[in-house]
Amino acid sequence: METLRETLLEELRRYTGKALNGYSYLTSSADQHIFTVISVGQVREKRIVNTGLVVILEGDQIIIERDVNDKPLVDALIQAGIPREQIILAYAGEAVPEMG
Repeated sequence: METLRETLLEELRRYTGKALNGYSYLTSSADQHIFTVISVGQVREKRIVNTGLVVILEGDQIIIERDVNDKPLVDALIQAGIPREQIILAYAGEAVPEMG
């Protein structure tokens, strides 16, 4: 049976890989508590770096701090079987519980 972390990682990996003018990478904190998807590319002569996703895994809650994707991570997680009640959209103003 997959854990919440494994499901989250599987879905985050779908946001990585070769892009039009660069590449997107999945990074995480050493304790796999905070995850980011960063994109590095080039447009004409200019280097572009963007953090498209910032996600915190706190207990049984997935807190999405930033998501600028065409297909929001929340939709992907729900399709993967994560109940909406376990997903907090901090970037949309949903309340984030005190973390400790």
